[in-house]
Amino acid sequence: MARRRSIMSEHLKEEIAKELGFYDVVQREGWGGIKSRDAGNMVKYAIQMAERGLAEKRNNS
Repeated sequence: MARRRSIMSEHLKEEIAKELGFYDVVQREGWGGIKSRDAGNMVKYAIQMAERGLAEKRNNS
């Protein structure tokens, strides 16, 4: 199976992992070591960040 290229930058993923409290697992085991629930929460958090950014952009226009 081919590997997908990540849409999120490594830096953004690390910042979200720190915010959600599982960055220590990433450091010890890599991204493959996180729970699927944590990965899902990470995606939800990134979507919320993007939605907030779009809302701010609309309000500033």
